Amino acid sequence: MTTFVGKQSNFADAVKELIELEYDAVAAYREATGKLKNSAYSSKLSEFRSDHERHIKELTRLLSAKHKKIPTEAGPKQWLTKGKVIIAGLVDDKAVLMAMRSNEIDTNTAYERMLIHEDIWPEALNIIKDGLADEKKHKAWLEEQF
Repeated sequence: MTTFVGKQSNFADAVKELIELEYDAVAAYREATGKLKNSAYSSKLSEFRSDHERHIKELTRLLSAKHKKIPTEAGPKQWLTKGKVIIAGLVDDKAVLMAMRSNEIDTNTAYERMLIHEDIWPEALNIIKDGLADEKKHKAWLEEQF
């Protein structure tokens, strides 16, 4: 799945879309940890899910300070991110990890776009940088498993 997060002309709208993508990620990680047989994999993915939950809180505070409407759940794309994991779960742990890697490619792309958004708020800069660092860490770990 290709994400369009970060392509919005209005930075507040881009942050809203990023929050929805983060909710998508949390749902996919929750699904993945339930499908994995390897407890070490499950533990690591739970750690990554916690990072995504923290991102939601940080981004929510950012929008709240700007008095913007805040998404409270995943968007309709969650069925695509979760669906990949559900199907992969029918195969094996490696397939689940591959599905999660695919999802992390999207979150990496989203954070990279947000970081160079022409209307980025100064107070968002460190939140986006830190989020991108987490996303890179998730993707790198998932890639190391193959």
